[in-house]
Amino acid sequence: MSTHDNNDNAAAAGKCPFHHGASEEKSVLARGAGGGTSNRDWWPNMLRVDLLNQHSNRSNPLSDTFNYRDEFSKLDYSALKADIRALLTDSQSWWPADWGSYIGLFIRMAWHSAGTYRTIDGRGGSGRGQQRFAPLNSWPDNVSLDKARRLLWPVKQKYGQKISWADLYILAGNVSLENAGFRTFGFGAGREDVWEPDMDVDWGHETEWLAHRHPEALANAPLGATEMGLIYVNPEGPEASGDPKSAAPAIRATFGNMGMNDEEIVALIAGGHTLGKTHGAAQASHVGVDPEESPIEAQGLGWTSSYGSGVGKDAITSGLEVVWTQTPTQWSNYFFENLFKYEWVQTRSPAGAIQFEAVDAEAIIPDPFDPEKKRKPTMLVTDLTLRFDEEFGKISRRFLNDPQAFNEAFARAWFKLTHRDMGPKARYIGPEVPKEDLLWQDPLPQAIHQPTPADISEIKARIAASGLSVSQLVSVAWASASTFRGGDKRGGANGARLALAPQKDWAVNASVINDVLPILQKIQQESGKASLADVIVLAGSVGIELAASAAGVATQVPFTPGRVDARQDQTDVESFNFLQPLADGFRNYRRSAKGSSTETLLLDKAQQLTLSAPELTVLLGGLRVLGTNFDGGQHGVFTDRVGVLSNDFFVNLLDMRTAWKATDESEELFEGRDRLSGEVKFTATRADLVFGSNAILRALAEVYASSDAKQKFVTDFVAAWTKVMNLDRFEL
Repeated sequence: MSTHDNNDNAAAAGKCPFHHGASEEKSVLARGAGGGTSNRDWWPNMLRVDLLNQHSNRSNPLSDTFNYRDEFSKLDYSALKADIRALLTDSQSWWPADWGSYIGLFIRMAWHSAGTYRTIDGRGGSGRGQQRFAPLNSWPDNVSLDKARRLLWPVKQKYGQKISWADLYILAGNVSLENAGFRTFGFGAGREDVWEPDMDVDWGHETEWLAHRHPEALANAPLGATEMGLIYVNPEGPEASGDPKSAAPAIRATFGNMGMNDEEIVALIAGGHTLGKTHGAAQASHVGVDPEESPIEAQGLGWTSSYGSGVGKDAITSGLEVVWTQTPTQWSNYFFENLFKYEWVQTRSPAGAIQFEAVDAEAIIPDPFDPEKKRKPTMLVTDLTLRFDEEFGKISRRFLNDPQAFNEAFARAWFKLTHRDMGPKARYIGPEVPKEDLLWQDPLPQAIHQPTPADISEIKARIAASGLSVSQLVSVAWASASTFRGGDKRGGANGARLALAPQKDWAVNASVINDVLPILQKIQQESGKASLADVIVLAGSVGIELAASAAGVATQVPFTPGRVDARQDQTDVESFNFLQPLADGFRNYRRSAKGSSTETLLLDKAQQLTLSAPELTVLLGGLRVLGTNFDGGQHGVFTDRVGVLSNDFFVNLLDMRTAWKATDESEELFEGRDRLSGEVKFTATRADLVFGSNAILRALAEVYASSDAKQKFVTDFVAAWTKVMNLDRFEL
């Protein structure tokens, strides 16, 4: 569930009051710059090759030489935190602070920035400052966070590019907790802003805000929250049921999508609701359009309310009106004390939203704007889940009786929540980075090998003399490095986790695990001069250099040693299983026939590997002629010179003497027959043929199929290959 304000309709139907017609919005967004009909209007199923162009230098206002880590090192970190602390109690008339403090608002901003992360594909989270852009800046669950960002703007303006928005959101949450008297686990900076919305994140297929997703559907294909536009779950219960017990599966599903267990779930919900309040002063019909739909004069602010002053005591955000604790700006254990002390009766907020009130309690909760007024304790439907669900209840009672255990659990869970999408700790910077290594950070041991150039040459010679084929050498390196995910910076070759569970047990890796890895392990052990991770990457280098030489092009693949070998106890098996590819079109692999098209999954894989469209094209064409299909199959191997780094894939794919036809109704496999003789020349998958069918990819394929592309093809392939091998070398 979200912290402090969960945007939900005050009406019993539980649908979003801020929805203003998805079909009209979509048609407007789809139009071209001149207002005319766009390509996507005519062909809505077009392959989104343009996704590979997002976050390019063309959208970045900073220079090519800008280095965020260098700029952050110049920051007066103590002064920055002091400025944030001062801001917390500098209440502004245009958005007055509850109890004179923005603590609750800033914690919610940080929570909702980080809370979009999901383990299934590593996307979401605060890592790129996406809360500034649609859809997140206008999500129903993010009502009024536009105000939080504007309140924070003077601090961002003062420190400029020395602190990113992405880092500032999370730091503001941490400072708020500390200002409330809580001791946080730490803070790691290093999140770099981007300058446009992510286009590759699949938030779901719903066409209306707050359309409910069944928990079973979430478990099968976890995309985030239970309803489109929420961070987690409907605070009134599934489909506004008002039933605390019914919310438990949805809570577990959504928090589970972030890799949180029951204890972390209880700690996060209770900790988030120890401070601040929700806002539901009146019916949500008073609330205007979101920031993306607001008029130009609103300057990016949305959700203007016509009720009373529209702010302060008259604010409407979620439609709920709940204050959980007696000290909403000071850390305490009152959430659990109140949860178990009182009997709760279902009631409704002034906006009509379902919530609970302590029927047998005195009015002990301070009013946020009138010190003379007191309220009875209130809770959300989903707060009571922490008491009435059997397993959650056990944990909650333990935290009730052991406040220090609660504090420790929340500190660690909050740190995990706000840092999970940052990748390994090597990416963290700043004076408050915790020294402790945590399993979810994919820790690595210290390097024990320092191979010299002579050592590297010796190992390469051993690999070349091992009897392994070019296909095997290239395949094992690709299997190791291609697990990298650009979203949360997990995976990659460093750590040699290819040799550990779960990666050694993935079907896609069977051939390299059984036939190739033991030989490389023996070479590594006999040499003792480099890590297995480095030896695996060197194997790919040897294979490519042999293949290029066979094509008549002398080349040396760049190689930087320094990788290390992780241990099994440093590897979170359950979490790493999410890195198992649903499809890897580069190896002509697809785990399931269900879901998105093969070519869409290929683009998704390329996007995770941060590849451009030309890099995708040259890599796939090269891997095909090198014979790296996961099962040793011949689909897409458009050459009779397997193991030679030639442009034969593109030449033969674009040859009009071949006619293609699907082998069955699934249209997943194809035969390419000679137009004159009818003889089958090649077989292919959709991941192969898309480079001839899609106009953009075909234009790129034509470059590499040309007669003058021999040298360029090898040069570009080596460059793209080296990029993939080094994606997780954050220290370089």
